[in-house]
Amino acid sequence: MPSEEFVRGMLYLSLTIVGVPGNSAVILAFLLLLHQENRLLPADAIVLHLACANLLVVGVRCLLEVLASFRLASIFGDVSCKAVIFVYRTSRSLSIWLTFILSAYQCLSIAPPGSHWASARAWVANYLGFVFLFLWLLNTCMSSAAILFSFGRQNNSSLTSHGINVEFCYVRFPSKLSKEANGAAQVGRDVVPMALMTLASLIILVFLYKHSQQVKGLRSSSGGGGGGGGAEQRAAKAVVALVTLYVVLYGVDNGLWVYTLTVRQTMNSSLISDLRIFFSSLYAALSPMVIIASNRKVNGRLRCVVQEKPVQEKATSLSTM
Repeated sequence: MPSEEFVRGMLYLSLTIVGVPGNSAVILAFLLLLHQENRLLPADAIVLHLACANLLVVGVRCLLEVLASFRLASIFGDVSCKAVIFVYRTSRSLSIWLTFILSAYQCLSIAPPGSHWASARAWVANYLGFVFLFLWLLNTCMSSAAILFSFGRQNNSSLTSHGINVEFCYVRFPSKLSKEANGAAQVGRDVVPMALMTLASLIILVFLYKHSQQVKGLRSSSGGGGGGGGAEQRAAKAVVALVTLYVVLYGVDNGLWVYTLTVRQTMNSSLISDLRIFFSSLYAALSPMVIIASNRKVNGRLRCVVQEKPVQEKATSLSTM
């Protein structure tokens, strides 16, 4: 096996090892919460949906790349290339938009009661299912080019001027205009939510700063005491951390994508495409770590699951004595 394929396989393996269990744990925690309380708060439903999208990103793209890189399975033909790239692009863009929805909802959560922004938050909560459906339809339609233009590597007898090399597959566009139009649509699909979620995060940071100043003023006037924050504060900080992680990783991803669009001839190496996929999948792999560390509902349920196993094993061993 060439060293390049080995390194490539190990990178994707590391994402799979971190991302699949991490996102699965977040999904499990919220399913337990749903079972216990028969409902999920809107913010919890958004995070659950985000974890599902991230699990698709890591499970479909990274896991299959590992199998192909280590030559454990021959997966990538024409049909599988179309399916994998389509699912990856759809789930990747869903992850982006859901992060924006989460940051926007958290921004609305800090609005004073009775304001127009509080009414907007109530509207989003009431129609969250329709928001999810709209995002699925939007991102599915915008990823349809993958079905039309993706092909297996074995069918690529010669490099074209309007293609993209993604190692085991090729995305071949019929013309320069179609390649640039598709690329511009994907960049716009990423940049719009990026700008909006950055704005929402700045608003949250301003609110947190003002709140901390108010708490300091109350402490100094009362001679100390008083707690800081609360559930809303922790949730806001977690959202800001997720958005920061997103902007850094997807900023690199989109920069590499723009560079790919400017190259006239299809590159012999898939290095740029591999780096793009790695950085976008890195968000899908690391974001559950942020959620588990910052969300008390999630780590509380997971802690209960971990603690129940030794108790059950002890009870089983006592019953067999």
